[in-house]
Amino acid sequence: MAEGTGTGGSAPRGPGDVTPAELAAMDRALALARRGPAHGPNPRVGCVLLDAAGRTLGEGWHEGAGTPHAEVAAIAAARASGADLAGATAVVTLEPCAHTGRTGPCAEALVRAGVARLVYALDDPNPAAAGGAARLRAAGVDVVGGVRAEAAGDLLRVWAAAVRAGRPFVTLKLAASLDGRVAAADGSARWITSAEARAHAHALRAEVDAIAVGTGTVLADDPALTARTAEGTLAPHQPLRVVVGRRALPDGGRLAGPGGEVVHLPTHDVDEVLAALAAREVRHLLVEGGPTLAAAFLRAGRVDEVVAYVAPVLLGAGPAAVADLGVATIGAALRLAPRAVERVGPDVVVIADAPGRTPGPADHQTPADDQARAGVRTEEDR
Repeated sequence: MAEGTGTGGSAPRGPGDVTPAELAAMDRALALARRGPAHGPNPRVGCVLLDAAGRTLGEGWHEGAGTPHAEVAAIAAARASGADLAGATAVVTLEPCAHTGRTGPCAEALVRAGVARLVYALDDPNPAAAGGAARLRAAGVDVVGGVRAEAAGDLLRVWAAAVRAGRPFVTLKLAASLDGRVAAADGSARWITSAEARAHAHALRAEVDAIAVGTGTVLADDPALTARTAEGTLAPHQPLRVVVGRRALPDGGRLAGPGGEVVHLPTHDVDEVLAALAAREVRHLLVEGGPTLAAAFLRAGRVDEVVAYVAPVLLGAGPAAVADLGVATIGAALRLAPRAVERVGPDVVVIADAPGRTPGPADHQTPADDQARAGVRTEEDR
């Protein structure tokens, strides 16, 4: 009972206000939240309702934009079982929202249900939705925040970062040989990485809102940019397929086939790309290729993390995974902060945070129509 700080109708109380039953309920709420989709504009949230004795009355989670929020789902489940919610405790992984969007405010739903206590993990970083804790407190509800905040922060890392930045969270995906090549000298690239690594990358595609490549990649390689299951079928969720560059796209090709909506952004400005996608409520963008587009996002300081698949293969020649970054000396190298290293089949995937840099005026521009030929086949396309 060492987590959280509480405020009821009077002064804040100390950190010893959370019961073992509430901590267990928060762990359960976090598990429920993970059932929700990683993609989409809304956060993954779980909720457990407890009676005065710490017994569960109802539970719920958010299943995606336009569906009931976790608190409302838990209230509905409790009422369906005939439970009386007067005096109940709501344990929620994120501060209940206080605004009306696709659905009504959760804070009001909890007040109307007769909830007497709120235990939550994270403050809502979205200024349009925040304020639910204050609304409940004003209604006389006992409020405790910051419970299991680190675990909730890990769960909502991408979504919260996107909301705070006002732009999509950008993951740069690379797939290269041990000496950093994405293709051989003749342009062939199937396959540098293993089937296991490619399946891992398709699972990543299925979690993002959009995939971006340059026009050079589309014209040279005709990628499908789909997310596929281990069996090779289309995954239930297909991200937007974003093509960056001013050259016209071909009428046919694999982009005309099944998959997510194709969005052509005829610009070389990275921030214009992100603004256009933010307007579509894209929270997570996966930048895949080619090397020129990867370099443009890196030079602009708009990459939040790198997921790099490295195969134990040596080529000695061929295009590099990333084009010129303007790094003239080792002291100017862009150094990442590794967060995880995992073996996938014979390959290794390195996941690293990309610390921001201060871009120069030209760093937001991609070279005109990928003159350096960004079109190197996307490794995971099949």
